[in-house]
Amino acid sequence: MVVYYNNLSEMEGKLANDPHHMINKKSSKTTRYVLVSGPVIVGAGPSGLAVAACLKDKGVPSLVLERSNCIASLWKLKTYDRLRLHLPKSFCELPLMPFPKDFPTYPTKGQFIGYLEDYARKFDINPIFNESVDQAEFDQTLGFWRIRTSKKGGVKGDEGVVVMTEYVCRWVIVATGENAEVVEPEFDGMGDFKGSIVHTSMYKSGEDFRGKKVLVVGSGNSGMEVCLDLCHHNALPSIVVRDRVHVLPREMFGRSTFGLSMWLLKWLPISVVDKLLLIIAWFKLGDTSKLGLIRPHLGPLQLKKLSGKTPVLDVGTLDKIKRGHIKVCPGIKRLLMNNKVEFINGRIENFDAIILATGYKSNVPYWLKEREMFSKEDGLPRRPFPNGWKGDHGLYAVGFTKHGLLGASMDAKRIAEDIGQCWFSESKPSYYL
Repeated sequence: MVVYYNNLSEMEGKLANDPHHMINKKSSKTTRYVLVSGPVIVGAGPSGLAVAACLKDKGVPSLVLERSNCIASLWKLKTYDRLRLHLPKSFCELPLMPFPKDFPTYPTKGQFIGYLEDYARKFDINPIFNESVDQAEFDQTLGFWRIRTSKKGGVKGDEGVVVMTEYVCRWVIVATGENAEVVEPEFDGMGDFKGSIVHTSMYKSGEDFRGKKVLVVGSGNSGMEVCLDLCHHNALPSIVVRDRVHVLPREMFGRSTFGLSMWLLKWLPISVVDKLLLIIAWFKLGDTSKLGLIRPHLGPLQLKKLSGKTPVLDVGTLDKIKRGHIKVCPGIKRLLMNNKVEFINGRIENFDAIILATGYKSNVPYWLKEREMFSKEDGLPRRPFPNGWKGDHGLYAVGFTKHGLLGASMDAKRIAEDIGQCWFSESKPSYYL
């Protein structure tokens, strides 16, 4: 009778006889190899924390890799000070731990970061920080994933040394999300413009722009809120609106617009709910097209479902536009010398600074060597929500749903359940006579 245990012992045996592994191990003094019995999670943002907690709840250990020096680096390092959750806290809490009862309906940036830190402590999630994943690839010969990382300053006394690590594991969970890299458009004449040009990832407060004329490029929730923040700091903002955009009140009839929409969708088709939302928005906000904010032909929920484009939930920006405190501009044609901007309608105007509220994108195609699950064009799962969480060979994705933290939490639970079943079935010894 032979007793056969899966996972770690099998990996060790295969690696010991793998020529590639043996050659690399001999030739590189700064490369180390780590065998991981559980899944490796790439990314320690809310999505990565959520799936790590759900796995721990199932009794499955995991290893979290994070390129930054902290959890939730996007929230901590790349968001503006006045940011609040745009949706009520009930739709943004992670699995297994609700928000504190004394938190407001829309928690602040600081409160949400504190919640995430408490979450990591509660579930004893300890990511390996400053570990950048350079490549992850499934090894058909081994039957396991190879994840190659780099980390600066890994050798004591020589911070300039880059330490390479190769993690070998059965499962990989991609939790780098939809917002891994900034999107910075290029305009003709950018070299001629002498004012500051910054992405919202570098913007903290309108205090730095007090008394200045600022052009905000991008009319999503971030662009609208940055304009409002600039107004509150006595700057003179204008906003570029190139595309059609849905603006909805954040609340309707004393309920969040998002919550009301989810409730209505239980009883009515999406087209009917869209019509109701637009009727209420017209009564509360008026005709936004008169302000230069032309609505798309599709309703807000249908547009979100088909393209992932989120409607703007107004927190006061529209009133500033109506009062003339924020000017709406068409698309940019080019930038000129002497801090001038030429718009597509031919108008030329001076600005002291330009803020790019042009969003983020996935970075998965740069490091994940896989062709089936993720699109090379946008770095998102090819299969739409709720079916994009699982790929082949133990590959999973969390935080790519275009449904925010609620969608990420749903995927985290599915992934933990799926891996948990496999983990315990393979942990039991199989007997062969």
